[in-house]
Amino acid sequence: MTMIARLFSFLLAALTLLGCSTGTDSVSHTSSTNSSQRGTIGVSLMTLTNPFFMVIGDTIRKEAGPHGYDVVVLGADENADKQNNQVNDFVVQKVDAIVLAPYDSRAIGPAIEQAAAAGIPVFTVDNSCLAPDCKVVSHVATDNKSGGRQAARAMIEAIGPAGGKIAVLDHRLTASCLDRTDGFEEVIDEHNQTADNKLEIVSQLPCGGNRSKGYEAMQAILQSDGDVVGVFAINDPSALGAHAALVEANKQDQVTLIGFDGQPEGKKAIRDGRIYADPIQFPDRMGKKTVELIMKHFGGEQIEPEYLIQTELYRKADAQNDPSLGS
Repeated sequence: MTMIARLFSFLLAALTLLGCSTGTDSVSHTSSTNSSQRGTIGVSLMTLTNPFFMVIGDTIRKEAGPHGYDVVVLGADENADKQNNQVNDFVVQKVDAIVLAPYDSRAIGPAIEQAAAAGIPVFTVDNSCLAPDCKVVSHVATDNKSGGRQAARAMIEAIGPAGGKIAVLDHRLTASCLDRTDGFEEVIDEHNQTADNKLEIVSQLPCGGNRSKGYEAMQAILQSDGDVVGVFAINDPSALGAHAALVEANKQDQVTLIGFDGQPEGKKAIRDGRIYADPIQFPDRMGKKTVELIMKHFGGEQIEPEYLIQTELYRKADAQNDPSLGS
């Protein structure tokens, strides 16, 4: 055999061995994944354009993976019909559990009922179901009413004894936001019972929980009540939209803005003085607790029908000492 022939034979053998080795590793990896795969959890969140919900989805995926569950995370794009269809698809796919952050707390009822009828446990996160006889195993959320109370105390603190007109940017489709405004109004009412100068809620408009509608709502408030001194917005995106409208009207220094959430952009706005304070939420804790309860349910344990996570009030001093915000 010539030297060239020997070299060719050697290379051919080496390539053959390499190919067999690669193929074996691939099969082994697939086999290991399949053997540890226990099922699928379907997640439908009201939107994935809001970083808050992205954190919830990412955390559920991260926490469920080590338990052997694949996680499919979908965004409903703030569309109740689309979310109902996503739940219906999960039922057809026979997922092992469904997690929902309902866009519309009442409209989601029939879809949850269909999942329950198919024997699929449903868990809600952040926003609950308000439909009659809603068959949800457990609900994990922020203590939104307590957070609303914190927002009101921050408003009282910021405005001081002068009092004045204030407004609320709400979102009455979701139970979580209803709780926030209820808690806010409760503390404002208590304050007004003894205050020399009251805080009068003169306007309450829907903000959609997003920037564009928050901007439009703030514009409408300024047209009807141009002398408002404070605004409570039910989340950071709507608060940032309201701030843009205030800047446009050159009233950003005359109106105190209180937000809700504690998203990175909201925290930066607090640091920069655009928002006074936020009751901050912890979406990572919510996602982690949801998976914990799902696994307990799968294991046959009794679990809490509701688990609430407390907010913390976040002011400018907190933002200035927050290393996560960078420069």
